[in-house]
Amino acid sequence: MGNYSLKVNGKTVDVVADDDTPLLWVLRDELNLAGTKFGCGIGQCGACTVHVDGEATRSCLLPAAAMEGKEITTIEGLATDDKLHPVQEAWKEVDVPQCGYCQAGQIMTASAFLSKNPAPTNDDIRQAMNGNICRCAAYNRIEKAVAIASKNL
Repeated sequence: MGNYSLKVNGKTVDVVADDDTPLLWVLRDELNLAGTKFGCGIGQCGACTVHVDGEATRSCLLPAAAMEGKEITTIEGLATDDKLHPVQEAWKEVDVPQCGYCQAGQIMTASAFLSKNPAPTNDDIRQAMNGNICRCAAYNRIEKAVAIASKNL
């Protein structure tokens, strides 16, 4: 059991957790940030994706002990000053979600990708989003929303 000071969505928070507790469970259970979802628990589906120092990262694989000093952003922290991120706006415009379960992870992956490649091709988008699973198969709408967001950055 350890005490950790984490920077989540721009705020420093102190948490108590076992050293090997995944960040996913600290976010959900300790900080009540339930937008980050549990999917597979082995880093394969993308539902738990957050940004760690700006990189899309699977929170189910990260021990809380390794997160001190890192900048963590969850879906709850992506919007700023009551203004949605362009990816979130595009998601609304295209009406991407069906069940919505994977969408936070999809949005976090897309926003990190676009921060590095603001003018992607359709192939770039497909490749970047390939690691996130959507059981509803909304892939075409997801790709369309990422393309729209790239034009609105």
